[in-house]
Amino acid sequence: MAERLIPGDTAPDFTLKDHTGREVSLASHRGRSTVIYFYPAASTPACAKQACDFRDSLASLQAAGYDVLGISPDTVKDLEKFVAEEALTFPLLSDEGHRVADAYAAWGEKKNYGRTYQGLIRSTIVVNPDGKVAAAQYNVRATGHVAKLRRDLKIDK
Repeated sequence: MAERLIPGDTAPDFTLKDHTGREVSLASHRGRSTVIYFYPAASTPACAKQACDFRDSLASLQAAGYDVLGISPDTVKDLEKFVAEEALTFPLLSDEGHRVADAYAAWGEKKNYGRTYQGLIRSTIVVNPDGKVAAAQYNVRATGHVAKLRRDLKIDK
Protein backbone atom coordinates (compact mmCIF):
# COMPACT_ATOMS: atom_id res chain seq x y z
CA MET A 1 0.00 0.00 0.00
CA ALA A 2 1.19 3.51 -0.83
CA GLU A 3 1.77 6.05 1.90
CA ARG A 4 -1.11 8.36 2.58
CA LEU A 5 -1.05 11.52 0.53
CA ILE A 6 -0.51 14.88 2.20
CA PRO A 7 -1.00 18.44 0.93
CA GLY A 8 1.72 19.36 -1.54
CA ASP A 9 2.18 15.83 -2.93
CA THR A 10 1.67 15.36 -6.65
CA ALA A 11 -1.64 13.55 -7.16
CA PRO A 12 -1.09 10.24 -8.98
CA ASP A 13 -2.45 10.50 -12.51
CA PHE A 14 -4.97 7.94 -13.70
CA THR A 15 -7.35 7.05 -16.49
CA LEU A 16 -10.43 4.98 -15.64
CA LYS A 17 -13.73 4.19 -17.34
CA ASP A 18 -16.76 6.06 -16.09
CA HIS A 19 -20.29 4.74 -15.68
CA THR A 20 -20.89 5.18 -19.43
CA GLY A 21 -17.70 3.35 -20.44
CA ARG A 22 -15.94 6.61 -21.43
CA GLU A 23 -12.33 7.06 -20.30
CA VAL A 24 -11.76 9.85 -17.79
CA SER A 25 -8.32 10.99 -16.70
CA LEU A 26 -7.19 13.24 -13.90
CA ALA A 27 -5.09 15.12 -16.47
CA SER A 28 -8.30 16.19 -18.24
CA HIS A 29 -9.25 18.10 -15.08
CA ARG A 30 -6.07 20.20 -14.93
CA GLY A 31 -6.88 23.87 -14.57
CA ARG A 32 -9.73 23.16 -12.11
CA SER A 33 -9.72 21.79 -8.61
CA THR A 34 -11.01 18.23 -8.37
CA VAL A 35 -12.60 16.39 -5.45
CA ILE A 36 -11.84 12.68 -5.78
CA TYR A 37 -13.78 10.54 -3.37
CA PHE A 38 -13.29 6.82 -2.89
CA TYR A 39 -16.26 4.76 -1.69
CA PRO A 40 -16.56 1.00 -1.08
CA ALA A 41 -19.61 -0.14 -3.07
CA ALA A 42 -22.31 1.26 -5.32
CA SER A 43 -25.95 0.88 -4.33
CA THR A 44 -25.27 0.41 -0.62
CA PRO A 45 -27.04 2.71 1.87
CA ALA A 46 -23.99 4.61 3.15
CA CYS A 47 -22.46 5.02 -0.30
CA ALA A 48 -25.81 6.18 -1.72
CA LYS A 49 -26.10 8.77 1.07
CA GLN A 50 -22.61 10.10 0.35
CA ALA A 51 -23.17 10.15 -3.44
CA CYS A 52 -26.48 11.98 -3.03
CA ASP A 53 -24.82 14.52 -0.74
CA PHE A 54 -22.24 15.20 -3.48
CA ARG A 55 -25.04 15.36 -6.08
CA ASP A 56 -26.99 17.86 -3.97
CA SER A 57 -23.86 20.02 -3.43
CA LEU A 58 -22.54 19.75 -6.98
CA ALA A 59 -23.75 23.15 -8.23
CA SER A 60 -22.08 25.04 -5.38
CA LEU A 61 -18.91 22.94 -5.65
CA GLN A 62 -18.71 23.60 -9.39
CA ALA A 63 -19.43 27.30 -8.89
CA ALA A 64 -16.45 27.40 -6.51
CA GLY A 65 -14.27 25.75 -9.20
CA TYR A 66 -14.40 22.10 -8.10
CA ASP A 67 -15.16 19.05 -10.21
CA VAL A 68 -16.24 15.83 -8.47
CA LEU A 69 -15.17 12.28 -9.34
CA GLY A 70 -16.32 9.21 -7.40
CA ILE A 71 -14.15 6.07 -7.55
CA SER A 72 -15.02 2.55 -6.42
CA PRO A 73 -14.01 -1.02 -7.25
CA ASP A 74 -17.42 -1.60 -8.90
CA THR A 75 -17.88 -2.60 -12.54
CA VAL A 76 -18.97 -0.05 -15.13
CA LYS A 77 -22.34 -1.85 -15.31
CA ASP A 78 -22.85 -1.53 -11.53
CA LEU A 79 -21.92 2.15 -11.68
CA GLU A 80 -24.34 2.77 -14.55
CA LYS A 81 -27.13 1.27 -12.44
CA PHE A 82 -26.12 3.30 -9.36
CA VAL A 83 -26.09 6.57 -11.34
CA ALA A 84 -29.59 5.83 -12.66
CA GLU A 85 -30.95 4.77 -9.23
CA GLU A 86 -29.73 7.93 -7.50
CA ALA A 87 -29.94 10.40 -10.43
CA LEU A 88 -26.27 11.25 -9.99
CA THR A 89 -24.91 14.09 -12.09
CA PHE A 90 -21.15 13.58 -11.90
CA PRO A 91 -18.83 10.81 -13.14
CA LEU A 92 -18.39 7.59 -11.19
CA LEU A 93 -15.22 5.72 -12.16
CA SER A 94 -14.57 1.98 -12.11
CA ASP A 95 -11.33 0.90 -10.40
CA GLU A 96 -11.98 -2.86 -10.42
CA GLY A 97 -8.37 -3.82 -9.75
CA HIS A 98 -8.08 -1.04 -7.13
CA ARG A 99 -4.90 0.25 -8.83
CA VAL A 100 -5.89 3.89 -8.35
CA ALA A 101 -7.15 3.29 -4.81
CA ASP A 102 -3.75 1.72 -4.06
CA ALA A 103 -1.90 4.74 -5.50
CA TYR A 104 -4.01 7.09 -3.34
CA ALA A 105 -3.62 4.89 -0.20
CA ALA A 106 -7.39 4.36 -0.21
CA TRP A 107 -7.03 0.57 -0.26
CA GLY A 108 -5.81 -1.22 2.81
CA GLU A 109 -6.56 -3.04 6.01
CA LYS A 110 -10.05 -2.68 7.43
CA LYS A 111 -11.75 -4.16 10.46
CA ASN A 112 -15.41 -4.98 10.76
CA TYR A 113 -17.04 -6.99 13.54
CA GLY A 114 -13.66 -8.34 14.63
CA ARG A 115 -12.72 -9.45 11.12
CA THR A 116 -9.63 -7.96 9.41
CA TYR A 117 -9.54 -7.77 5.62
CA GLN A 118 -8.28 -5.69 2.69
CA GLY A 119 -10.75 -3.24 1.22
CA LEU A 120 -11.49 0.28 0.14
CA ILE A 121 -10.99 2.96 2.80
CA ARG A 122 -13.56 5.74 2.40
CA SER A 123 -11.33 8.70 1.52
CA THR A 124 -11.47 12.09 -0.15
CA ILE A 125 -8.57 13.80 -1.90
CA VAL A 126 -8.81 17.37 -3.20
CA VAL A 127 -6.46 18.10 -6.09
CA ASN A 128 -5.63 21.70 -7.02
CA PRO A 129 -5.58 22.98 -10.63
CA ASP A 130 -1.84 22.22 -10.88
CA GLY A 131 -2.27 18.55 -9.94
CA LYS A 132 -1.06 18.86 -6.35
CA VAL A 133 -2.91 17.49 -3.34
CA ALA A 134 -4.67 20.35 -1.53
CA ALA A 135 -6.35 18.14 1.10
CA ALA A 136 -6.37 14.44 1.96
CA GLN A 137 -8.95 12.92 4.28
CA TYR A 138 -8.96 9.21 5.14
CA ASN A 139 -11.47 7.05 7.03
CA VAL A 140 -14.20 9.62 6.52
CA ARG A 141 -17.81 8.94 7.47
CA ALA A 142 -20.37 8.75 4.68
CA THR A 143 -22.95 10.82 6.54
CA GLY A 144 -22.00 14.44 7.04
CA HIS A 145 -18.74 14.20 5.12
CA VAL A 146 -19.74 16.47 2.23
CA ALA A 147 -20.96 19.17 4.65
CA LYS A 148 -17.63 18.98 6.52
CA LEU A 149 -15.69 19.09 3.24
CA ARG A 150 -17.65 22.18 2.16
CA ARG A 151 -16.79 23.86 5.49
CA ASP A 152 -13.12 22.90 5.13
CA LEU A 153 -13.08 24.33 1.57
CA LYS A 154 -15.03 27.42 2.74
CA ILE A 155 -17.83 26.85 0.22
CA ASP A 156 -21.17 28.40 1.09
CA LYS A 157 -24.44 26.87 -0.06
